[in-house]
Amino acid sequence: MAKANILITGGSGLVGTRLTEILLEKGYNVSHLSRKQDLTHKVKKYRWDPTNSFIDLNSLQNVDHIIHLAGAGVADKRWTDERKAEILSSRINSTKLLFKALSNGKHKIKSLISASAIGYYGFSSSKEIFEEKDKPSNDFLANVTKLWEDEVDEINQLNIRTVKLRIGVVLTNKGGALPKIVMPIKLFAGSSLGSGEQIVSWIDLDDLCNMFVYAIENSNMNGAYNAVAPNPISYSELTEFIGKVLNRPIWPISVPRFLLKIAVGEMEVVVSESCNVRNKRIAEETDFKYRFTNVLDCLKEYLS
Repeated sequence: MAKANILITGGSGLVGTRLTEILLEKGYNVSHLSRKQDLTHKVKKYRWDPTNSFIDLNSLQNVDHIIHLAGAGVADKRWTDERKAEILSSRINSTKLLFKALSNGKHKIKSLISASAIGYYGFSSSKEIFEEKDKPSNDFLANVTKLWEDEVDEINQLNIRTVKLRIGVVLTNKGGALPKIVMPIKLFAGSSLGSGEQIVSWIDLDDLCNMFVYAIENSNMNGAYNAVAPNPISYSELTEFIGKVLNRPIWPISVPRFLLKIAVGEMEVVVSESCNVRNKRIAEETDFKYRFTNVLDCLKEYLS
């Protein structure tokens, strides 16, 4: 039996690249929406330009499911007013464009599986543990994520099943947060950040990608799910485990928050404060199986 056709937005990013590999390995047909068209390869790239509201409608032909990952990287650059506007608009404009393209009804798309973020709940020094039913916070990232999810919900009104995966800190040696944390530890300059007590809600890259595949294959999934591993840890525990795997010391002196604020500005809250998230719906409503539920095992996979 032929596998379904999957269209990915943001397919060239960290998650999209690995997810494409996994889907192809499983026998799915995969295409991307991209700023540059290339129809010569196995993974065809159809052109779209959300900033100027352009999408090649040929990209939707014979597509069964859309995986929506597009959006400017939250931690890639300092949060100037211009960058914050780009982080928001890249998510809103791309989702609005998908809604407009899908509204004409000339497609057979059954579901849209969208990235979201645990930033929905906000970052704070609170000990509160968040579940999917909890309301969004009102800081910058929470507002971005809420508005993004609102646009995804509009697509749900088109009788297209929508799933929103609120993604935690993705661990992999291919990019993202882990190599940045590892670098000073490798150089014998490892220490914690801020209090070190802030909670990191993490997930292995392959587990995240497999969760997207699971959401495609299980039509009973609807709405928001926290895409995190079952056992969040503190930042100091994370650095200690990395030091253990690399056989490097972690110095007892933490980098104070005021220095982090000078270095990265407003974005400092993402690394200095907690977002303690529970994977309640994945754990209780699905039989999804994780590769890694223990962060030390995950780190050994990538750093040994």
